[in-house]
Amino acid sequence: MCPSARFHLLDPLGGCPMNRFLLTSAFLVAAVPVAFAAQPTQQPAGWPELPPKAPVSNVKLVEPHLHVNRAGKGAPRIALTFDACMGKTDPRILSTLVDQHIPATIFVTARWLRTNPDSLAVFLAHPDLFELENHGQNHIPAVDVPTKVYGIAAAGSPQAVAQEVKGGADAMIAAGIQQPRWFRGATAKYTPAAIMQIRGMGYRVAGYSVNGDSGSLLPAKMVEKQYASAKDGDVIISHINQPTHAAGEGVAASILALKAKGVQFVRLQDIPEKGDDGTTN
Repeated sequence: MCPSARFHLLDPLGGCPMNRFLLTSAFLVAAVPVAFAAQPTQQPAGWPELPPKAPVSNVKLVEPHLHVNRAGKGAPRIALTFDACMGKTDPRILSTLVDQHIPATIFVTARWLRTNPDSLAVFLAHPDLFELENHGQNHIPAVDVPTKVYGIAAAGSPQAVAQEVKGGADAMIAAGIQQPRWFRGATAKYTPAAIMQIRGMGYRVAGYSVNGDSGSLLPAKMVEKQYASAKDGDVIISHINQPTHAAGEGVAASILALKAKGVQFVRLQDIPEKGDDGTTN
């Protein structure tokens, strides 16, 4: 029994001061969020501004296609393109291209150039075979808003996209390569605005029409199936920087198989081409 039960008749809260205290406290606690909710959310004066939140995954990205002009009658015409993202060089692919005298377009990053001087020397020693183009400075997706592509943080702003493109070109020129005319960003995905920006910097943006090795992650037999699906006018993308992956074995075997079929291999600089999403026109 409440010690103050004798005041019950005079106490509208049930005759117990403890009841009065608890009920009053409960009312005040319930009222506090309402009072604060009515206030506008803003930083106190003098506090630094909070950085804007990055978009989650509602960014519209495009993955452009690219074809070279078809040969029409006779042997099909196919363009082999290889990304040299970072790391080392796959000798299985490089030796096949050189030994079989197969022309190809190689997209190099500044990161790859720093660690592969010997492979670069091979490319430069065969200007009749290899066209070297820009794959960026640090292998960052050329996307001008904050997001991630395949788990890789994108450039995130127009200024960072410009640096990725320019930094890649500067490294190429410093390494003795001529000014590149094509750019292919990491992941080969872009926003339409980033494509317009890169085009404004004087580059064509290199898409593709056949994914040869899915980032060098496919087993050799699957790579061979991808290459075998290529038709007249196709542009194949593969990677030449993963010497320990099984995909490289499939790429080398596929090049030989296409040559045996009489395919005409061309570089992007050798033949008219057309890409969608405003990448070339």
